[in-house]
Amino acid sequence: LAVDTLTALLTYSMQKGSVNIRALFLHNLSDALASVAVIVGGALIILYEMRWVDPAITIGIALYIIYLAFTESGVPIRTLMLGSPPDIDSDGVIDAMRSIDGVRDVHHVHLWQMQEHEAALDCHVVLTEEGWKRIEVIKADIKERLKDRFGISHSSLEFEHTEHAHESAELYGHGN
Repeated sequence: LAVDTLTALLTYSMQKGSVNIRALFLHNLSDALASVAVIVGGALIILYEMRWVDPAITIGIALYIIYLAFTESGVPIRTLMLGSPPDIDSDGVIDAMRSIDGVRDVHHVHLWQMQEHEAALDCHVVLTEEGWKRIEVIKADIKERLKDRFGISHSSLEFEHTEHAHESAELYGHGN
């Protein structure tokens, strides 16, 4: 109980910035609460012979663990399944890329959660005739804008000339 309580107190302030530290915090908090429940239950059984308390505590602990499993698994599942980051405006990302001089359009956009605090983007960028001559400058502009405005530090960009761009390509890689 003492070790779990101390560990939960130590990780409490850090748990807001990391899913891993939050899992550690919740694990130690759950263990500490379970220890308190077991101590109270043991005392009730010894003092008042309330033997029904033992299975009740066991069921309560199991229900709490199931509750945590369902409520805390969303962020890791989103990351593992390469889901779109919930805090990034995908339309804003697309508009920011389209507004760069020399960019005619973008398509096959894949915006995904690469790691816990790192978003990534893959897309096709259609360049105008003039933009094609400045491809490296445009690539640097896109990458800088994605990082500065949206915190996207990893991007893979495939460039297409306006005369050879995919016809009727979907905006998003997985379709609309």
